[in-house]
This record gives sequence, C-alpha cells and structure tokens, in this order.
Amino acid sequence: MEPVLLAQDLIVDFGNVRAVAGFDLSVAAGASVALVGRNGAGKSTTMRVLAGVLPPTSGRVTVSGVDAANDPSGVRALVGYCPDVGGLIPRATPWEHLQLAARLRGMRAWEDRARDLLERFDLGGAADRVTAGFSHGMGRRLSVVLAAFHSPRLLLLDEPFDGVDPLGVDATLDVVRQARGDGAAVLVSTHLLHLAVEACEEAVVLRGGRVVGAALASDLTGEAGTKRYRALIT
Repeated sequence: MEPVLLAQDLIVDFGNVRAVAGFDLSVAAGASVALVGRNGAGKSTTMRVLAGVLPPTSGRVTVSGVDAANDPSGVRALVGYCPDVGGLIPRATPWEHLQLAARLRGMRAWEDRARDLLERFDLGGAADRVTAGFSHGMGRRLSVVLAAFHSPRLLLLDEPFDGVDPLGVDATLDVVRQARGDGAAVLVSTHLLHLAVEACEEAVVLRGGRVVGAALASDLTGEAGTKRYRALIT
C-alpha cells in the first residue's frame, strides 16, 4: 500500500550550510510521526520542504503518489501545514482567514466545521478580531485550525505546542487523533519531547540536519527514554 508521505534522500543547502542532510521518511495513512530534536536540528526546514513551501536542493517528495517537483500545486492541495512562525494575515480575522481558505480550496458548506474548530480551540469569541492583536499562543492555535480545516491527506504541524496553554494542547492532540482516524498521515515537529510522544506513535530524532535515531514514541518515555533521547541529540 502506497504511503501518504514518501521523502527520499532530501538535501537542503543554504549557501555553504547543509541544513538537511539525506532525510528519508515514509508515513502511512492513519500513522503519526514526531520530528524531535534541539532548536536548529533541521526540523522546520524539513517541514517546509514536505509542505511544498521550500524546494529541496536534491531528493524527492511525494504525497499520495503526487510528486512535489512535478506537481507542487497538487501536493499543496493534499497538505495542511501549520508553519513554525508566521502564516497569518495581521489585518484579517480568524473568520476571514477561514473564508479565504475555503474559497481557495473550493470548499462548500464549510461554515459549521469552521465554527466547530474555532470553538474547540477557544477562538470563537475572537473570530471577528484581527490577528494583529493576538498573543503568540492564540496565533499558534489559529494556525493549527487552518492546517486541519480542509481535512488534508497529510497534516504537518511545526511547533504547534509552542506557547500554547493546556486547552490548546488538548485541542491539538484531539485534531491529530481525528486526522489519523480519518486516514490522514500526521507529522508533528517539536522540541517538547513529552508532547511529541503523546501526540505520535513514532519519533524520528534529528541532529545537525541528519536523522540520528528512530523509535516508537513509547520508547522515549520515562527516565530511560529521556536518557536515550539526550544521548542522541548531544
């Protein structure tokens, strides 16, 4: 059975700096994988490539069999992406963001899902406020809402827990579970190991742009798991 996400030998260079060095990953429908590692490990750069935002220097990405190099718009239609920073229009409200997303993706009868997601992320009361006045945590929650809104085949969440309160964390974990139940593949990038293992069933550890380890998320829990993780990232 063809994986939803297939990344093969991804390399990303910025001048003389190699940010990603030979990244390989396969994620099946209904599966969830955490990308973990210290800041600067290459997690966000990898996520940008997988989302079709940044072309790799070399390597190949396919989403549900669609090649990102040959059909980048086709891949973006299948992906829901929460970037690590930015992505919001400062003078637009959450409702306007969702209206625009629905229009661009040709979604019909989208209003009920939009209201449900806003309420689940405690943004219903701020639906008509411009995002320029949002706290960091509110912006993170809205970015997750926008990523999940169209029920993508591949859900990419880059640092979705950063600065987010417990209610937002629970809502994000619920979105991950729902996406997996609907048959999507989910990739979560975070430096917060305890939330990575709660959100995902597998974990891939990055250091210096390279994969240095992979394990079941359950193997990275507790004192022994934390020691194993620290040994990989140092």
